[in-house]
Amino acid sequence: MRRAIFPGTFDPFTIGHYGIVQRGLSFFDEIVIGIGQNQAKKTLFSEEKRIDIIQQAFKDEPRVKVATYNSLTVDFALSVEADFVLRGLRSVSDFEYERTIADANKKLTGIETVILFTESQYSFISSTVTRDLIAFGKDISAFLPPNVKL
Repeated sequence: MRRAIFPGTFDPFTIGHYGIVQRGLSFFDEIVIGIGQNQAKKTLFSEEKRIDIIQQAFKDEPRVKVATYNSLTVDFALSVEADFVLRGLRSVSDFEYERTIADANKKLTGIETVILFTESQYSFISSTVTRDLIAFGKDISAFLPPNVKL
C-alpha cells in the first residue's frame, strides 16, 4: 500500500488543500491528513473543528483519513506507516523551505516528499488570507472545499 501524509495546521482547510489531496489520490492508495500542533501559531479554529471540516470535505472518500499529531512530521509519518509526505506549493517562495525539510526527512528516515503545485486558480488562497477574510465578515465559501460549512 502506498500511504502518504499531508501535514499542516489547516486553519482552515481550504480548497487549495483539497485540490492537492484530490490529485494526490491518483498517486497514493491512502492519504492521512495530519493536523499538526504548532505552538508558534495561534489558531482560529479548534482542533475538533478542523477535523470536522476535513471530514466534511472527504465524507465520501474512504482513502482519506484524518489524524492529529504533536511531534516532528516525519515521526508522525513513521507512526502511521507512511512512506511519503505530500506537500503543495503555491509559489516559488515556498520551494526552498520545503526542499530543506524534504532533504532532512529523507536523510533521517528515507521518507520521500512528493510536491504538487497548487492549481493556478487557487494559488492566491491561503489559510492566512481566509482567516483575514473571516475576521472582516467576508463570504469565504469559494475558498472552502465542496460540501464544507463552517
